[in-house]
Amino acid sequence: MKTDSIFYQIFLHYPRSFFDLIGEEATQENNYKFSSIEVKQLSFRLDGLFLPRDENSNRPLYLVEVQFQVDENLYYRLFSEFFLFLRQYKPPHPWQMVVVYPARKIEREQSIHFGDFLNLQNVTRIYLDELGEEALDSIGIGMINLVVESEETAIPQAKELYQKAQNQLIDEGIK
Repeated sequence: MKTDSIFYQIFLHYPRSFFDLIGEEATQENNYKFSSIEVKQLSFRLDGLFLPRDENSNRPLYLVEVQFQVDENLYYRLFSEFFLFLRQYKPPHPWQMVVVYPARKIEREQSIHFGDFLNLQNVTRIYLDELGEEALDSIGIGMINLVVESEETAIPQAKELYQKAQNQLIDEGIK
């Protein structure tokens, strides 16, 4: 899907955006390496994983799934693939699953089978159209939010984000 590669590039080159999105400290990005891992035998690819750089840490690994189209089978696929990943790789970390939707109307919960899973503290669902003011405060969330904006509003918002990033670089003394 087109949005998968966009989010992959955003998370790969600006991992801070993910941690902004889930409400974690921006400094967390230094503790993780982002990748996409293929699980052998069934040949499927998890959208994205943030794996702690320190294998001895108790930081969670984050599975990221970006879903911009209605998919009645998403949770069937996602949970089965993720549990196979856990079985195959046996990572030494607790886990968090984050599913990003453009809007709540795209999600198909399948609550009969997955209601309890979706209510776990390990599972976070984010609806970009509900972020509101958070998108204005964070460059990372602002970048992610551009994906769901119309071209009409995305262009001025992108310019504003660019200016904000320039100012932040100056403030941090990086420029």
